[in-house]
Amino acid sequence: MVDEIPPLKKQEINHLISQTNQTDYFADAQTGACYGTLGNNLPPPTQVIALCKRYNIRKIRIYSPNPSILEALQGNMEISVILGLANEDIVGIARDPKLARSWVRNNVLRYKNVNFRYIAVGNEISPLDSASASIAPSVAPAMQNVYNALIESGLGEKVKVSTALSVGVLGNSYPPSAGEFKSEILASYISPIVQFLVRTQSPFFINLYPYFAYVSNPRDISLNYALFTSPSTVVRDGPYQYQNLFDAILDATYAALEKAGGANVEIVVTETGWPSEGGTATSIENARTYNSNLIRNVQKGTPRKPGKLVETYIFDLIDENRKSPEIEKHWGIFLANEQPKYQLPLAKKHK
Repeated sequence: MVDEIPPLKKQEINHLISQTNQTDYFADAQTGACYGTLGNNLPPPTQVIALCKRYNIRKIRIYSPNPSILEALQGNMEISVILGLANEDIVGIARDPKLARSWVRNNVLRYKNVNFRYIAVGNEISPLDSASASIAPSVAPAMQNVYNALIESGLGEKVKVSTALSVGVLGNSYPPSAGEFKSEILASYISPIVQFLVRTQSPFFINLYPYFAYVSNPRDISLNYALFTSPSTVVRDGPYQYQNLFDAILDATYAALEKAGGANVEIVVTETGWPSEGGTATSIENARTYNSNLIRNVQKGTPRKPGKLVETYIFDLIDENRKSPEIEKHWGIFLANEQPKYQLPLAKKHK
């Protein structure tokens, strides 16, 4: 059980909490959290939303239009929402504009007092992934149909539409200025998405995990570089100097977008984080270090885009104990009993 923390873990958590001062980073509204629901011991949505308010988490991402979560969000307009359209619904919505209108009516318009910020049409769909390849041709048409439905409803300027992709769509990311999308999916998959984003002035969504880059290549990538703790420049790329891997991958994505005709498209990091156990380099200390430094770092921009705040969502809000493999259960910044797993530079509003 997540609630039953071994004594040494409790001591570790208490030590980390006592060692970290709270500052007002979350309240600066650049960093939110992903609210996953694959757990059988999670608090009810009303308590989760109250938890977000207590710690000033003002942006959340949900992966499907869960009515209980959306009802809990009603009236909490200070929390903006990325609403996911599930992968399995994309093909039908791409084919039939009526289904798109129905989806918007039932999941957006019905909740008039929810602050919807974005619709994410699918998560990590790729023509190169056997599990989602058949859906890929429908992503851009589904985005267009959802956008049209929002326009008809008067929400087209307020609620932007995108799709969340993994960094696996990049064919090259080193050095960052050489970033480009994989050539085999550029024309058929990426370009229609980028063209839509340019046309509708919507952001590009990327799920960006330095953790996985590090564990896949620890020989060439140092742990300090992945955790934002390198004391000096690690990668020099022309005029740009990089001290952390997050910025390097993000700038590679900016470079890829520019080459694909999206030079003015903004990027939202829709997932990032570090697991606290279950795999290589997983610990409470590493998770705290990564997420704490992330919250500070995204307010400074990147070497390629200095001073440009990066809207970012930490994965995960609460540990999800029904995910697999084991490492997938331990990304939460909170335990299922609503206690912080470690202290972050959150702004706790009240006790």
